[in-house]
Amino acid sequence: MPQNPGNLDRLNDIVLPPQLSWWPLAPGWYVLIALSSVTAGWLMFRLVKNWKANAYRRVALRELATLNDASSIAELLRRTALVVSPRADVASLSENEWVDWLANHSSVAVPPEVRRQLSCGVYEREPDPSGVSALSDFAAQWISQHPTMTVES
Repeated sequence: MPQNPGNLDRLNDIVLPPQLSWWPLAPGWYVLIALSSVTAGWLMFRLVKNWKANAYRRVALRELATLNDASSIAELLRRTALVVSPRADVASLSENEWVDWLANHSSVAVPPEVRRQLSCGVYEREPDPSGVSALSDFAAQWISQHPTMTVES
């Protein structure tokens, strides 16, 4: 059986166009890269600024972990409050006024035992361990969660 060589010889492979290169990028990609870089830089700036602004909280919480008496914890709360609030608003407060100020600037309610510890427990010779523990827990919550206020110098 004779083959027909003419038909097969005229067949050619399919010619594919050259593969598209990723480089150089289209102008839209440059815009997207620039916007992404600016956004990432801005987010990093905000994170560092927030981290530095909350340094006093980290220091206060570390110090709180070492304290075990009501007067030291009350002093730490007062020093922390002086960092975030004008001195005139905090320094003159005592007993119930001080506890009310803490309650007004807290996201959690002040338990009665903590109220008692802050108003008169700091003067006791032999503090109640459960009261000091409740005060320490409240102090940790207050230091972690109190709103940041602006201080006018």
